Amino acid sequence: MGRLGKQLDPTQTGFEAEKLESDLRKRIVGQDEAIRQIVNIYQTHLAGMCGVGRPIGNFLFLGPTGSGKTRMVEAAAESLVGDARAVVKIDCAEFQHSHEIAKLIGSPPGYLGHRETHPLLSQDVLNQYHSETMKLSFVLFDEIEKASDALWNLLLGILDKATLTLGDNRRVDFSRALIFMTSNLGAGEMNSILRPNLGFAAGESSRRSAAGLVDEKLAEKISRAGMEAARRKFSPEFMNRIDKVVVFNALGEPELRKILGLELNIVQQRIFNSAAGAPFVLALSDPAKEFLLREGTDLKYGARHLKRAIDRGLVHPLSNLIATEQVRGGDLIRVDFDATLSRLTFFKEAEDMPIHAMAQMVDTAIAPPSGSFSAGAAVEQPRAVHARSSRR
Repeated sequence: MGRLGKQLDPTQTGFEAEKLESDLRKRIVGQDEAIRQIVNIYQTHLAGMCGVGRPIGNFLFLGPTGSGKTRMVEAAAESLVGDARAVVKIDCAEFQHSHEIAKLIGSPPGYLGHRETHPLLSQDVLNQYHSETMKLSFVLFDEIEKASDALWNLLLGILDKATLTLGDNRRVDFSRALIFMTSNLGAGEMNSILRPNLGFAAGESSRRSAAGLVDEKLAEKISRAGMEAARRKFSPEFMNRIDKVVVFNALGEPELRKILGLELNIVQQRIFNSAAGAPFVLALSDPAKEFLLREGTDLKYGARHLKRAIDRGLVHPLSNLIATEQVRGGDLIRVDFDATLSRLTFFKEAEDMPIHAMAQMVDTAIAPPSGSFSAGAAVEQPRAVHARSSRR
């Protein structure tokens, strides 16, 4: 056997990991580091190189509200198991007192109501979205800093040994689980770094954050602020059990502009999936998009403020038009902006369009309705519009 001396490239990833990265980048904007860390852990799992007797990965996501921490977990579940609802979400604000831990693990035998207390973290709950080809569980402890010390102590065993003992002494295995914890710790310090209140740095940093141009030094300061806040809050043994601590970036205008496009696609998909049975197509003008972006841009609240602006300015008026039957199946609705009224305006540009015509007018990531709608005969759904993941 001869010696090759061939240099290998450890930066390459396999097909499954590349697919996950591609899916996450389609759904998440401006958080490349978080995507990279999730893909790395998933690649390690696929290679069979994860630590024995531990969860697949333990993540702590830090950052300001509305930066996409919870959405990142849902996007990973949506990509890998086909359903964002596969995430077992624990709202830590409900566990601010130690006795409330019984809701997670159940009451031990002999306690009043033992048989009526069903634990939230049972093996059946973890495995409910497992399939023959994908046996992964996603567990999210949202706003972990709000939980009591009792929950943090409970997590020590899960993060280190992938085991949880329920009140009735049954054991829950977390060795096929990805554990995520989110927190807003350090968000105040991060905002003060991005937007100082006084001096020349205030104007410069504000312009940077609004333009989405956060340089490496500023990003390092933000990351350090988040890490220091986490270390002040959590014990060293807790922090040592976390594989990856990721500080999410605050979203600037370029990121919010991309998120606007994603959210408008979601609105169009909701129209196609609505129970009203009358799918139609929305076409927003550039001034309409700029209006929604202006109304929804708030660096303090991130993407959540943008979603609220879309609900107020677009979804609610559309609901009224649907309820009053001014909009019907097969319509093309043009949405524009009236500067005098300072609101969106709606015009019917076409009606009675067949499904294949509507499919050609929307983003290829949007699945058109199948079958027929209320106004006309069934039209065959074209094959070309299916550009979605095979797992979905």
